Amino acid sequence: MTHAPSNENGMTMTAAQLDAYLARMGVERPASTDIHSLSKLHRAHLMTFTWEALDAFMGWPSSVAPASAFSKMVEGRRGGWCYEMNGLFGAALAALGFRVARLCGGVNREMLGDIAIGNHLTLRVDLDRPYLAEVGVADAIFEPVPLAVGPISQRGFDFSIMPAEGGWLRFNNHARGIAKSFDFRPDHSDEAAMVATHGWLMRDPGSPFTNALAVLRHTADGYVALQNDVLRRVTAGSFSEERITSADHLADTFKTVFDIDVPRSGSVWEKIQAIGRDKAA
Repeated sequence: MTHAPSNENGMTMTAAQLDAYLARMGVERPASTDIHSLSKLHRAHLMTFTWEALDAFMGWPSSVAPASAFSKMVEGRRGGWCYEMNGLFGAALAALGFRVARLCGGVNREMLGDIAIGNHLTLRVDLDRPYLAEVGVADAIFEPVPLAVGPISQRGFDFSIMPAEGGWLRFNNHARGIAKSFDFRPDHSDEAAMVATHGWLMRDPGSPFTNALAVLRHTADGYVALQNDVLRRVTAGSFSEERITSADHLADTFKTVFDIDVPRSGSVWEKIQAIGRDKAA
């Protein structure tokens, strides 16, 4: 079963922009739109671009529009969060001729209820069958998976897609995943809900991103995650962590571990320190 793609609020990439995106990842334009090509692009995107919510943490401007993500991530060598990671990836896939739908999801809907719907953008790609393409959770699947109920295993990590209440599907992350789950429907797109929730996540003191730094990146066999001043490295069989101890240490971590160009990284460190003092008070 396939559905018509949802292009609303999508981006029409020019040939030059698509070339720049592919060059940023070091891959050539695929010769065909099949699962092999989709998987290669999915892996390349995750190994190139870092998941990060610095804009929400620092109060810097942000948008759900893929054109904005292109400027920030491809030209500016930054990362992005789900709206940007999946938005940019979806726009590139559409430019390559894939049939892509932007789906409105809800991270932790199992705990938060329907108010969560809109806090996540995920992608459905229709090939021989529908696939879930998901580069916006930061520490979840490495390759696209059939959009079907059942267990998923990749690189030693266990995931699943299961039915959820109200006719939704629930993607369950692995045991160490930062986000435990997100709910989605194969045919549910709601750009207005995502724009509204994006605004709340960016500005509200109750947002999980305005008062805690989160930066994550896939590695060859797992991922690395920075939460405030704690850097964690995770594989299927190992876990380690270290403390970031200074502004210079943080700047070096952004550059060497996460491969992102962060403006005013000293200000980021100052806010991390201020949060730590508030918690200790």
